[in-house]
Amino acid sequence: MDDEIEEIKRRKLEQLQQQQYTGQAQAAQQEQARAEYESKKAAILRQILTPEARERLSTLKMAKPELVASVEAQLISLAQSGRIQAKIDDARLKALLLQLQPKKREMQIKRM
Repeated sequence: MDDEIEEIKRRKLEQLQQQQYTGQAQAAQQEQARAEYESKKAAILRQILTPEARERLSTLKMAKPELVASVEAQLISLAQSGRIQAKIDDARLKALLLQLQPKKREMQIKRM
């Protein structure tokens, strides 16, 4: 009886160790895929943006990461479809960012 319980415990322990190993392998694989994606994204952005424009994006990323992710995705999409002919400089990037930013509503308080 004790031998059966020990065998069950041993199998359960092996199963848990196998699950943990599989989980770690999947996490490492996902991390590698993410790093590969980020390096490809950075390479494409280096090709289509001037250094000043890249610097502006990296600075803006600290304050508005969602906006920068959206802009990067759109720029990469345009570059892959061949719709970007020349490098995007800082002035063009600023104009693009202004177009993509949500409009701010102004509130006025009127006293009666």
